[in-house]
Amino acid sequence: MTGPLDGVKVVALEQAVSLPFATRHLADLGARVIKIERVGGGDFARDYDHEVRGLGSHFVWVNRNKESLALDFKDPQGRAVLDELIAGADVVAQNLAPGTAERMGLTAEKLCARHPRLVACDISGYGEGGPYATKRAYDLLVQAEAASIATTGWPDRPAKPGIPIADLTAGIYAYSSILAALYERERTGRGRAVKVSLFDAIAEWMGYTIYFTQYSGRRHEPNGISHPSLSPYEAFGTADGRLVVLGVQNDREWARLAVEVLGRPDLVTDPRYATGPGRTRHRADVTAVCAETIGKLTLDEAIQVLDAAGIACGRVNHADELVAHPQLEARERWRDVDSPAGPIRALLPPPISDGWEPRMDAIPAVGQHSRAILSELGRSPAEIDQLVERGVLGG
Repeated sequence: MTGPLDGVKVVALEQAVSLPFATRHLADLGARVIKIERVGGGDFARDYDHEVRGLGSHFVWVNRNKESLALDFKDPQGRAVLDELIAGADVVAQNLAPGTAERMGLTAEKLCARHPRLVACDISGYGEGGPYATKRAYDLLVQAEAASIATTGWPDRPAKPGIPIADLTAGIYAYSSILAALYERERTGRGRAVKVSLFDAIAEWMGYTIYFTQYSGRRHEPNGISHPSLSPYEAFGTADGRLVVLGVQNDREWARLAVEVLGRPDLVTDPRYATGPGRTRHRADVTAVCAETIGKLTLDEAIQVLDAAGIACGRVNHADELVAHPQLEARERWRDVDSPAGPIRALLPPPISDGWEPRMDAIPAVGQHSRAILSELGRSPAEIDQLVERGVLGG
């Protein structure tokens, strides 16, 4: 079986998480992704930690299926190699430090001007123009500026979400936009320059909060494990010290919960609790009555009772419990991926379609494919050795 992007060649001047996340998804669907890395240490995300048999957790996650070319493209000979790769590419994407792509003529607009069929994508922190255009923008910083931290956690204890959502949102928008531009090229014959910023991406995902705040006149304060507009829609402690979440989104569900779980049919007709807005206004009372009943049950008992009543519910799992989750096991979502440290267990990518077999190829060492890629471009072994000796090429 082949992927839908077989034959698509991607040159990625990438680092950290946002763009590597986007290009890994392209590679999962069959694209050939050539990852340009620094000579020597490579992508600095390789060294965020060394928890995966000596490899970085982030790097392992977002860099399978790629070829690593360690190249100093600030050197004229290295730049000549890069320009040759770009000339033969379908997609070029970069998330270099602010100002670097502009200085080196590697922005999406400049590349598309030279190569009209090229799809080129820039990922930046805050976008072009404005007072933040040249600021460094790591996930934590953008989450802070875009208020996701201020709406996570508890009113007196805001918290950063445990996953890098600014990086991931930007990566997903880059990925989907590149796919859209490739589809457009099929119809028009012309490529397109695409720009995505972390700040714009996370601001879009803050849409509910933006509308709530603008039109209610109130800040969206963090709600812990709950919801500002729904009740009960939160976590409750169980008799064995665990947490169960349940969600009631309409009055029919509330009636089932009140009668079949809480044993309180009076709550269905009580005007304080009969409607969603009423339950939200009396959240403390709703939480208390739910907590009293659920707190007498173990986690497994609570799940069984809530499931039987048709109430949406779930366990508050830890990461090790996700790794051992029976749903992943039953659906055979795990595969082994090769790496410089040996086989590593990894999840299949989310899209499923008969006839698509997602690639689960190796995670590359720094510069692992440098010599092969330059040989493909017609460089002789002697030329390649000379570039390695000069520090222009790694591998």
